[in-house]
Amino acid sequence: MTDTIPQALAIRLRQQAILSDFGVEALRATELLPLLQRATELCAEGMKAEFCKALEYHQAQDCLMVCAGVGWGADVVGKAIVGADLASPAGFAMKTGRPVISNHLENETRFRTPELMAAHGVRRAINVLISNRDGHYGVLEVDDTREGVFGEADIAFMQGFANLVGGAIERQRAEARLKAALERQDLLTREMSHRVKNSLAVVAGLLSLQGRGTENEDVKRALADAQSRVEAIAQVHDQLWRQPDVTTIDLAAFLEALCASLQVSAGPHKLVCRAETLALSADLAVPLGLFVNELVTNAIKYAYPADAADALGEIRVEASAAADGGLLVAIADDGVGLPEGFDPATARKSLGMRIVNNLARQLEGTLSVVPGKGARFELRMMPRG
Repeated sequence: MTDTIPQALAIRLRQQAILSDFGVEALRATELLPLLQRATELCAEGMKAEFCKALEYHQAQDCLMVCAGVGWGADVVGKAIVGADLASPAGFAMKTGRPVISNHLENETRFRTPELMAAHGVRRAINVLISNRDGHYGVLEVDDTREGVFGEADIAFMQGFANLVGGAIERQRAEARLKAALERQDLLTREMSHRVKNSLAVVAGLLSLQGRGTENEDVKRALADAQSRVEAIAQVHDQLWRQPDVTTIDLAAFLEALCASLQVSAGPHKLVCRAETLALSADLAVPLGLFVNELVTNAIKYAYPADAADALGEIRVEASAAADGGLLVAIADDGVGLPEGFDPATARKSLGMRIVNNLARQLEGTLSVVPGKGARFELRMMPRG
């Protein structure tokens, strides 16, 4: 008697240690079947039993299928079916939600012995329900061919496993639903960006058509400017729906595509893009695209006048990470330069410069003009936390 108590205590302590370790695995698990298999292995080890199986309830057929297990033949796991009616030990646990202990299956009058268990010579069994807030998943069952007694302490141990499995199933299903919702949102966002791009292309086409239909040069220029701005926004949305992550945009690819588009209207001038590969928040892409579009368009118009000694020239778009973690964007040329004393912050007469200043504020950046040959505008954007 004195040896039995320490032995029973050692078994329970060992069971608690196994259950604790499994709890960590259940929290980390990303796939269900490997977790169920691990549960059956550890549960059998903790109970010192020959067999353990996890059974998943299939409502349409009203049956329980062995989805994981230890000790069984190769033709059992993933294939064997057990009745889910009240005359089956596992079915009773499933339908009533109450654990079932049967220590003498050969003399059992409450239940029939399932064919699977009879074929393996099982003499005693214990079943607990695997459940969570989503409903009943199935049953965890331990079986043995040897004489012995399953008791209340064994139910507590097994129910601990079942509860951890049930919680893991609930978490994995919630994560799957969230993933599906995010994927759908991502798809809708891509589709929206694609449609916006197509709609803006139509608007740009209409502006071009209107420009060709008027003889007024001022109207032509205004419509051409509007068309250029619409096309810049369309370019942003064209890039967004192609990105792996619709919340960010590849700055280098975006600016290169924008410069390629602007090159069409640049005439003999050469547009050069030197941009680092950086991730830019999608909500900054439209104002930054318009900012670059406006300054490049101005450079195309005014940097190299037709009557100047050098009527052809280069226009550069540069973007790089700043030392403070922010972003430095520059648009530069080697043309005639800016008027003496030019200050972009006070250039109120030019619609283009008013737009540039407003966009700089929207980007929370500081706009400056760097002295030197030609014109160089720099926008320093602070890092966003």
